[in-house]
Amino acid sequence: MVEGVGRARRTGTALRAAVALALPASCLAACGGGGTPTLNWYINPDNGGQVKLAAACSKASGGKYRIKTSLMPDDATQQREQLVRRLAAKDSGLDLMSLDPVFVAEAANAGFLRPFPASQAARFTQGVFPVAVQSSTWDGKLYAAPFWANTQLLWYRKSAVKKAGVDPNAPDFTWDKMIDAALRTGTTVGVQANKYEGYMVWINALVASAGGQVVSEAQKGDNARIDIDSPAGRAAAAIIRRLANSRAASPTLSTDIEEQSRALFNGARGGFMVNWPYIWAADASDAKAGVIGKAVPSDIGWARYPKVTAGQDSKPPFGGIEVAIGAYGKHKDTLAVDAVTCITSTEHQKEYMLAEGNPAARPAVYDDPEIRKQFPMAGLIRDSINAAAPRPITPYYTDVSGAIQSRWHPPASVNPNSTPRESATFVHQVLRDQRLL
Repeated sequence: MVEGVGRARRTGTALRAAVALALPASCLAACGGGGTPTLNWYINPDNGGQVKLAAACSKASGGKYRIKTSLMPDDATQQREQLVRRLAAKDSGLDLMSLDPVFVAEAANAGFLRPFPASQAARFTQGVFPVAVQSSTWDGKLYAAPFWANTQLLWYRKSAVKKAGVDPNAPDFTWDKMIDAALRTGTTVGVQANKYEGYMVWINALVASAGGQVVSEAQKGDNARIDIDSPAGRAAAAIIRRLANSRAASPTLSTDIEEQSRALFNGARGGFMVNWPYIWAADASDAKAGVIGKAVPSDIGWARYPKVTAGQDSKPPFGGIEVAIGAYGKHKDTLAVDAVTCITSTEHQKEYMLAEGNPAARPAVYDDPEIRKQFPMAGLIRDSINAAAPRPITPYYTDVSGAIQSRWHPPASVNPNSTPRESATFVHQVLRDQRLL
């Protein structure tokens, strides 16, 4: 995190202060003279899917514009830092950006994004998952177009489940039953518990699945209610503590991110894992290349995100990418809108899902025969996104997430009797500038 950039105060002043860290203005403006206008699209890393979409939409424009892509870092927090530096400097060369949903409110509140008026918003919200629209909206206005929506599933090795004698799709299958099954079979439960955003994803999903919230009344900004010190917060802490201090945990739990938990799952002790749907295509590719055993994909099953309490439906994580328009671009009201319309179309969301394994933001895509063939769990992904709980939608999200991570990490140190309370206090102090992250 950049010092001094972690908070979007009511006027966005602190974020704009990041201009001192930005590149010189002469380096930021879009280059070139006459000819076809260029739209600069800052993209998150993938396997080339967004580059292909940029080329396809450039061609479809009939010469009206050309989209040039610029690759951002792997880490979502580093992506935010790069974008904030440029936006704070009023970079007119930042036309489009692929934005993590949790950063939309912060950037919108600071005046960094161009809102879509009601006359345009419908094309980006009709036939789109409501949770994706919710995560793209701030203060009643749509600030980003949902591109792909994401959720986590429970992935399991069929051989481990058979040996344990459990059914991950059973109505009473909980985190505790999953840990018990792993312990009985000498297998593991893979999660993401490094001190990074993926850990916050897990904490938030556990709290939401237990019937609580991390934050409520987010519209009150730094006066929002911090609700993690609750029965739901303590239930979440109990699960994390139990797993972290058990033989079912990864030996490197406190530094595991998505790929480490996938490697654990694909290994000799693999049993269960919560992770994003990209792992289905990734494992198929790895098996074909000989990176993992060719029999591994056929041993993989899937189920909805585990319950915290039997009889209470889980609230799976929500993620994805939204495409936003920078507030200072030369073509923000014309060509950039056309480009976002093209990029986020149903057709291109389907193509992107097939190419990258990242789920579409439009439910209709999941009924497509090609999607069903490539993703036999497409219906579960769709239903999980519909049931997903977003992380707190607040312009102070970076502060909230960072404060909670600092008090809940490492996972083995989490204590249900103290960690939720201590983290709630720390979040309050950080939001009021009484403590620093």
